[in-house]
Amino acid sequence: MTVAGAEHAARSWLPLVLIVSLFFLWGGANNLNDVLIAQFKKAFVLSDFGAGLVQSAFYLGYFLVAMPAGMYMRRFGYKSAVICGLALYGIGALLFWPAASLNTYGLFLAALFVIASGLAFLETSANPFITLLGPPETATRRLNLAQAFNPLGSIAGILIGQHFILSGIELTPQQLAAMSAAERTAYYVNETRAVQWPYLVIGLVVLAWALLIFVTHFPKTAEPRHSTGMPGVGHGVLRKLLRDKLFVGALFAQFFYVGAQVGVWSFTIRYVQATTPGTTAKDAANFLFAELVCFMIGRFVGTALMKYVAPVRLLFAFATINVALTLYAVMHPGTSGAYALAACSFFMSVMYPTVFALGVEGRDDDERKIGSAMLVMTIIGGAVLTALMGAVSDRSSMVDAMSVPACCFLVVALFAWQCRHAARGAG
Repeated sequence: MTVAGAEHAARSWLPLVLIVSLFFLWGGANNLNDVLIAQFKKAFVLSDFGAGLVQSAFYLGYFLVAMPAGMYMRRFGYKSAVICGLALYGIGALLFWPAASLNTYGLFLAALFVIASGLAFLETSANPFITLLGPPETATRRLNLAQAFNPLGSIAGILIGQHFILSGIELTPQQLAAMSAAERTAYYVNETRAVQWPYLVIGLVVLAWALLIFVTHFPKTAEPRHSTGMPGVGHGVLRKLLRDKLFVGALFAQFFYVGAQVGVWSFTIRYVQATTPGTTAKDAANFLFAELVCFMIGRFVGTALMKYVAPVRLLFAFATINVALTLYAVMHPGTSGAYALAACSFFMSVMYPTVFALGVEGRDDDERKIGSAMLVMTIIGGAVLTALMGAVSDRSSMVDAMSVPACCFLVVALFAWQCRHAARGAG
């Protein structure tokens, strides 16, 4: 290959590598929240519902910013939207430093909202962009492959949280009561400030990545379409999407899937501690790590299976299996139930990208961009259903709370059944 040819190949692949890396970056941010729930519950003495507000603040950012992100992307292009998203992500991470210094839970929630606002930009732009980088008939498999890098980031996030945030110090109410007020305050402050350095490093890395993308030349598909707004919406694109039963079904399926995924991962540590007394949060995090490894393996295995099995059939089978696994965790609490939740992550792996691709496939550019933004908005399911699980746990038990994701996976299975029925009807 000539020097010119090598330079052209690098220019062609570098944008793709940079976009795929975004799946890694937001995976880390998402799953650090699972550690934060356990950490803040201890540091701020919160109920399960109060600790679940970590996810509520986070996914509220997705819900409120996804549509503005779609509008911004259409006006200024994919590249600009990615840079904006990374800037918000980095700023939100840096806000953890003053939040810890002030020991203020509300400021932490505000910082998480800013991070999520940035991730809304990233997901709204990266997911549809990946589906455009190749033949339409392989879009679902391509998006699943790109999403396979997401659990790698999730694993990195859990390892950072487990080794640099969770201290492993679990004091009983009796031990806390025996401490002086000054000692208790010092304990809580140390636990809160454990998040400062990890999030400072994350913020600086993310901002550096934004600078790298800024100086990289992107192909024309990622260039802005010069428009002053979203005229497609005014001419009925939104109305058309909302009248499409399959698209509406995808919205519901994505809402409940994200709620199930976030709920299971957010409360795995609590489930293990509740069903195996004496287990510290740091040790219980090993089950969360196992879930993410299963999730990552499932992404690659699921992508490979889609060469031989229609994505919608695989979605139906995996969702049905997960209904059974989560119900098993409810009926058999303890170590075996925790293993069932870990296995559940393997079958969750293909759900988000498959539902996303089924929702936007076969649509024109305006429908794809607006539809993508709406699908990202459904991530609010992570806020609503995680809070619901916390409320069920406070009223009953963490074991009973796992019935919530079981119902969620049933909705996903029904959507897959709907898609199969529609495909047979079209045939």
